[in-house]
Parts: sequence; C-alpha cells; structure tokens
Amino acid sequence: MSQTGALPISISGVTKTYGQVHALDNVDLEIKSGEFMTLLGPSGSGKTTLLMALAGFTRPDHGSIRFGDEEIILKPPHLRDVGMVFQSYALFPHMDVASNVGFPLKLRKVGRAEIDERVRKALGTVQLDGYGERRISQLSGGQKQRVALARAIVFNPRILLMDEPLSALDKKLREHMQIELRHLHEKLGMTTVYVTHDQREALTMSDRIAVINHGKLMQLDTPRTIYDQPANRFVADFLGESTFLQLEEKAGKLSFDGKPVKVRALPGGSNAPILVLRPERLVVTGEAAARDMNQFKAEVTDLVYQGDSSLMYARLADGTEVAVRAGTRTGAAIENVAVGDAISLGLHRDDTVVIRDE
Repeated sequence: MSQTGALPISISGVTKTYGQVHALDNVDLEIKSGEFMTLLGPSGSGKTTLLMALAGFTRPDHGSIRFGDEEIILKPPHLRDVGMVFQSYALFPHMDVASNVGFPLKLRKVGRAEIDERVRKALGTVQLDGYGERRISQLSGGQKQRVALARAIVFNPRILLMDEPLSALDKKLREHMQIELRHLHEKLGMTTVYVTHDQREALTMSDRIAVINHGKLMQLDTPRTIYDQPANRFVADFLGESTFLQLEEKAGKLSFDGKPVKVRALPGGSNAPILVLRPERLVVTGEAAARDMNQFKAEVTDLVYQGDSSLMYARLADGTEVAVRAGTRTGAAIENVAVGDAISLGLHRDDTVVIRDE
C-alpha cells in the first residue's frame, strides 16, 4: 500500500481569533512533500486550531492554506482529500472493524469488491490482519488506534493529519506506537502533520518540529537542532529539562561568578545572556577539568536513584539549584558524593548554550 503524489502544504499569514484571543497569530509555515511535521506546544497554544484549519473544520479569519498549488481555505472538509486520525479515534461502535475502515470508501461510492480488497490491505498495513469482523468494543486501546489509522489511509490520501492519537495509551504502548507510526510513515510516504504536547514524542517521530505558543511559531527546525539550539527561553524550557543561569556580559565576553564562560557561539542581540543548563550535559569534575570545560562550584543538596539513572541536585554560588543526571552505570561520579559535599560541575563548551532574555 505505497503512497505516491504526496503534497506540500503552504501556510501563509494564517490568523484565527476568538474574541480578544489570538488562537493563531499570523502563522507562516512550509511543510515539505512527504515530510513528517509535528506541531508541538502546550494546551491552548494553537497547535490543534492550526490542524483543524488544515482539515477544514476551522476557518481562519485571514491567510492562505495551499495543498500543492491549490488554495483550499474555502474548500469543505470532505473535498480536501485528507486522512484524519482524531484524539478520541471517533470510531463507530455499531460497526465492525472492516466497516469502520471501509467507511470513507463507501462515502466515495467505491464498489464492494474494491472496498473489501482495500480494507484488507489497510488492515495488513497496520498489522491487524484478520480483525475485520471484530467489534470495536472487543479491541484494546492500541488496536483502536490502528483501526483509526487504517481508516485514515484506506483511500490513499496525499496528506495525513493526526491530533494527539497516542495520548490515551499507556506509556509503554505509546512509545511502541511512536516507532510503528514512524515506520508506517516511511513506508507510505504521505505528507503527515502530527499534533502533540509530548516533547519526547515529537523528538522521536518528526522530520521537523514547529514549536507553537500563544498562536505564534516559536521555532521550526529538526528535533536535534531545536533541542541543542533553542531559539528562545520558551523553547528551551518546553523541550527537555532546563535551568536558566543569568550571565554577565562585557565587551562580548561572558562570565558567571567572576569566571569566564566559554561558548560555542554567542547569539546576537542586546538582551541579557542566559545560560541553558541541561541535566544530562552537566558532569561532576575534579579540580583539574579539561580546557574546554566550564566549571561551576556547587553544593550537593539531594540525591535521587531512579533505576536507569541517578539524579543529583546542587546549589550554585548565586543560589540557583541545578539538576545533574547520569546513567546508573556511568554515573559513578554522582554516586560517590553525599548531600552537603562541595563539588565542581563541568559543562563542555560545545554543550554551553546561551540564549537572549525575551
């Protein structure tokens, strides 16, 4: 069930207001043909509003949405030829699995024999061979999710939209389905727009991530770039665990507690520089650290064993409490300290990320 003819999506100046609230505020976004694009943001950020605008269930006040060369902003949902997987799955409980999956084909007046064949192939694609006669009430959460996905792809749409489809699943199954969805996307090749508030899910699945907050696009880039080089404080805070440290700046040089801070790159702008500290990038060092390491004096305030990792909390000279995380087997330096110990924390220059205060 391979997919050809995936379409690019062009979103230009899209605005949607509800009273005084800008659900979408002049959003520009280009999605490549065959790309897996994730819209990531907290509740109320505008990500679902944007997805509903693509689906046709919400009409923007201003702006343009093009699928390929076609302007579709006034086109009704049923004529947009997009597959949609809802958060609730929206399956019909009175129908069996095959009838649910074949419903879009029935609406399109496809013949019975072709419906049966395409339903069989769609169920095979989502690894539900032989489930056609099952009732929806007989399925697990993961199986319902697969049925909803089969229904979304059975008519070979060139664009697939998904609204937090894994949020109802338990952690282990959700992580398994993330990989399966990614593999399915690679197999089908259709342009996919995926909405989630789960940062790890976005990092796992996406070609690129569009981080949205208060209806505005905060950053658009690959998962690695967004995590390693956040554009602003919101992105750095929303993706992963972060502690922010105010730095002093003089003549283009940075310092903390009177000591120079080495950076890979200093962002432009005149706002105050802020150091982004990630727990997994900090290490406990001896007094003689490598030349490329920044060092921070600290006092250990707490130690937490979490099975696969160890977590240490420490207080810096300015009173800021930071976290340091290490794998249990590699975290010997953490395991060898005690609460109250004076230690030195190291941060490699290449891991020293500085942003400008907003």
